[in-house]
Amino acid sequence: MQVLPGGIAVENLGLCLTPFQRKYLLKSLETDLRAEYRRRIEIMLLFDAGQTQAQICKALGCSQETARFWIAIASSKQAHKWSDSLIGRPKTVNQQYLGRLKELASHSPRDYDYPFERWTAQWLSKHLAKELGIKVSSCHINRLLKEMGLSTRQVSKTAKKKTHSTKDSGITIGDLHSSSEFDFLLSLNFIKTSN
Repeated sequence: MQVLPGGIAVENLGLCLTPFQRKYLLKSLETDLRAEYRRRIEIMLLFDAGQTQAQICKALGCSQETARFWIAIASSKQAHKWSDSLIGRPKTVNQQYLGRLKELASHSPRDYDYPFERWTAQWLSKHLAKELGIKVSSCHINRLLKEMGLSTRQVSKTAKKKTHSTKDSGITIGDLHSSSEFDFLLSLNFIKTSN
């Protein structure tokens, strides 16, 4: 029986890793690694020793998805790539991106030779990906716009009219204008009551 670094005992090795890969992974565990990288290696070594996905998750306290991914890497003889996948999502949106998004959203798409009058989050995303090389989903574009107090939605006619808001209440009261249809119904009601 062999004991892996971390005190995990395994009975047999060699179910999916080559002897070279196993030696490389064991040697890598001897270095000072971030916990996430160490877990990747341990998942592959435990799977190579015959442990099931459930047993690996229980022993290491990792998610099913993480175990499944690194088991697939080990099974496909790619165990040497344990450090190729970066940990966490890279931060793609920077101040330059935010500034350019604000600038684009504040101008008509026609200013940039597009045939439409209003931006959509999808078109903003496409334009910025082409211009800055940073791809962001349209949902994230909408979140960023909201944080900046902007939107791609068209402002309704009633919202364009003068509004009055009460302080700190969050309630907005717009000027009410009677429509001709309302006046007509009101006059019919007046006729009925006067007869």
